[in-house]
Amino acid sequence: MSTHRFAVGETVEFLPSARDSNIPRGRYKIERLLPTERFACQYRVKHTVDGHERVAAEAELTLIGKLFG
Repeated sequence: MSTHRFAVGETVEFLPSARDSNIPRGRYKIERLLPTERFACQYRVKHTVDGHERVAAEAELTLIGKLFG
């Protein structure tokens, strides 16, 4: 079982794969850690601008920084 690389509250850059080009790139906040799926960690993330939430695989995320407060 894999361990999650990111923690709740961290801000990440979401870089969807080519097949998901309709999903907005940008900064998302990690809202929740989800169970692994096919040996890949999953996250519930929320867009920092428009507030939309989605599930993202760890491979689609890059760390930006932590949110404090």
